[in-house]
Amino acid sequence: MGQRLVALAHQDENLELVAAIDYAEHPKLETDAGVLAGVGELELPLTASLDVDADAMIDFSLPAGAESATAMCVEKGVGLVMATTGLSDAQQEAIRQAANTIPVVWAPNMSLAVNLTMKLTEMAAKALKDHPGGADVEIIERHHRFKEDSPSGTALKFGEIIAEQMGHTKHLHGREGRIGARTHEEIGYHAVRTGDNPGEHTIVFGLLGETVELRVGATNRDSYALGALGAARFLTERQPGLYDMYDVLGL
Repeated sequence: MGQRLVALAHQDENLELVAAIDYAEHPKLETDAGVLAGVGELELPLTASLDVDADAMIDFSLPAGAESATAMCVEKGVGLVMATTGLSDAQQEAIRQAANTIPVVWAPNMSLAVNLTMKLTEMAAKALKDHPGGADVEIIERHHRFKEDSPSGTALKFGEIIAEQMGHTKHLHGREGRIGARTHEEIGYHAVRTGDNPGEHTIVFGLLGETVELRVGATNRDSYALGALGAARFLTERQPGLYDMYDVLGL
């Protein structure tokens, strides 16, 4: 993701890339970020700290990196686009607190298509809430073999949206053994990890006699990077506060 952010930001005439940051022990530290991203020399070395003025920082990393990025942005007064998932309760609270002093776009997924599907999921859940036969909800997500958190932050967000609309109170992660018939109060999550899959999500509303499925999938990571860059542009004109991709996209 960092490489695609560098490459696509470099191509955008409305953006100026001023820093590329990674952890202090990264083996490529001080290497030109453009070379790492495959776009040639940018005279921008990979560093472990933010030592220049910036309007916004985008974090696609791991929970520890997200924690450092949040603290760095608060210290420097820089807007934050937080796209890292798998955060602890304390790390999430730190982001909420950061929004008191800096503008923050926080979303589990930066893709336009995913956020549009979230809006459609909200509409479907609201419409099916009082369906006479009840609606069974299952969320299936696929990601690459290297992804460390399961289910994905995006899948959990889909579940949160559905639960808010339908009142479901039970979140069940996978099924095994003789556990009895499912109840209408549960949302089932199923995580698949295969190859280099950049991300797919399928939301199933199972009714008696018919089924509604909403599916969104990426073929590469550029959709996430472009959404994050759009969020960074959005932040440059915002006051401190907590925003999401619905705000960025006007959904």
